[in-house]
Amino acid sequence: MKVGIIGAMNEEIAFFKKAMADLEVVQKGLLTFYSGTSYGHDVVITKSGVGKVNGAIAAQMLIDLFDIEALIFTGVAGGVKEELDVEDIVISTSCQQHDIDASPLGFERGTIPMFEGTSDFPADEHLVNIAYQAAIHTMNKESKVLKGKIISGDQFIADKNVVKELGDTFGGICVEMEGAAVAQVAHFNAIPYVIIRSISDKANGEAPVSFETFVERAAQTSSKIVERLLNEL
Repeated sequence: MKVGIIGAMNEEIAFFKKAMADLEVVQKGLLTFYSGTSYGHDVVITKSGVGKVNGAIAAQMLIDLFDIEALIFTGVAGGVKEELDVEDIVISTSCQQHDIDASPLGFERGTIPMFEGTSDFPADEHLVNIAYQAAIHTMNKESKVLKGKIISGDQFIADKNVVKELGDTFGGICVEMEGAAVAQVAHFNAIPYVIIRSISDKANGEAPVSFETFVERAAQTSSKIVERLLNEL
């Protein structure tokens, strides 16, 4: 299987590159793609940058340029579900944009106007289950691994009242800035996808460690989960 892996930041793809064999570098526009093999699969990795547009561009370019057959996005997220703590893992069951709002036109918030089909894009059940088991076997006993809906928007959420409102409105268990865009591209192209997120904070402006310190640690954990996922595919 040919797998595309996306991270939003350099730290989130560095560990993947180290684990690849026959590494080749392809530059297209402002994106750099790293192509190679890992656990018997052809793998292409890229850093998308932060935000939904960047996530969508990276996903579509992986599909168009490399004919990938599955999409994995890894990175950090803010916890919405109360039981989530820093360093817990969320595996997407679906993704939806929380910041699209055409309610003045009669659409429910989070609904993409004039778009054929759903606005809550389901992840691939097979990938979800493999990713979940991979995370369970990778994480220490103190950390939780949850499956659930991920919500995305071009906003860094740092207000506990907004967190509660997003959870009540959309039923998401964590919030980030790229997943739903990647999910929409995957849905549009009929490509299976899964999002794997490490919880960096409670999305309320409070975090027990610095963001920079956490990202590198979370990236290493995510790379181990994805490596195990590839081995099981």
